[in-house]
Amino acid sequence: MAALLMGLAGAAGAQRVWRVQESFEVGPAVYVRALTVEPARGALWVGTSAGVHEVELEGGKLRRTFTRKEGLANEYVFAIGLDRQGYKWFGTNAGGVSRYRDGQWKTFFPMHGLADYWVYSFAQQRNGDFWIGTWAGVNRVAARTGKFSTYVKELVNEWVYGIAVDARDRVWFGTEGGVTRYDGQRWVSWTHKDGLGAPNNDALPFSTNTGLGTRSRHDLTVGADGPGTYNPNYVFAILAARDGSIWAGTWGGGAARWDGRAWTNLTAADGLAGNIVYSLAQDEEGALWFGTNQGVSRWDGRTWQTLDLRDGLLDRNVYALAVAPGGSVWAGTRRGVVRIAR
Repeated sequence: MAALLMGLAGAAGAQRVWRVQESFEVGPAVYVRALTVEPARGALWVGTSAGVHEVELEGGKLRRTFTRKEGLANEYVFAIGLDRQGYKWFGTNAGGVSRYRDGQWKTFFPMHGLADYWVYSFAQQRNGDFWIGTWAGVNRVAARTGKFSTYVKELVNEWVYGIAVDARDRVWFGTEGGVTRYDGQRWVSWTHKDGLGAPNNDALPFSTNTGLGTRSRHDLTVGADGPGTYNPNYVFAILAARDGSIWAGTWGGGAARWDGRAWTNLTAADGLAGNIVYSLAQDEEGALWFGTNQGVSRWDGRTWQTLDLRDGLLDRNVYALAVAPGGSVWAGTRRGVVRIAR
């Protein structure tokens, strides 16, 4: 499996152990679903099921909290995006998108062109076009006009949980039914039949409702603590790595890697903490981080390190990851966030 990361410069340098250095709790029944670093402000934005926090990266001081009282459309925040104009975009559960800058709020609903009230991901292309992933397709917000365009049939599945833009400015979408790529002209999709997600070697029952939704209803309960299930087409997160590869976090199929020709997969049998991969990140050394249902794992192409409850995580399900300048990695779970460093 080491060959999968051969393009990552310096990823396998001197080994030092990563540890949980600090933890910050947000409430025993509160989930941290989104983490985004804003280097210009030295800020970590924390999206939870009870609002948004802005936290100082140095020292962890809470600067402010946004709820509906302050202008947020809905307290349950699943995605945070930063655009190059300095706007913060908050994707919510059933509240649409709230955009914030310099004390000013604007909320977008379907009546404004948004595809759905349930919003899960953001990404921006070189020309400034801004993409929004929802449970009813994706929106592209044109940088020049602010006009919303919606794409549904072009996707392998309309329930979009992750968006990434690669070095060639192609847009990748992780959905509940596989992965789709848009290069500006063509839409191409992959599913488990194409190699996305590892085989079901543990003979787990197949599930079409793995915790975040079904076709017939929007269900935000978290089923990760129940019996294990398997649905490799269900992609929670997608990452465009610096070596040109694309990574997808799947439900039960581990982490899938596209090298431009084929999909290969990493699972618990290879060293991954768990086969449900909710979140992905790449650190300053090029190593990959995987937020799973059994803790967080770091892989530098040769060696693994996993941290779990025994190492200081607040919960074993790691829903969000963010890398800060200087190398620290923040991990979001139920109850709060931790800062991992060495």
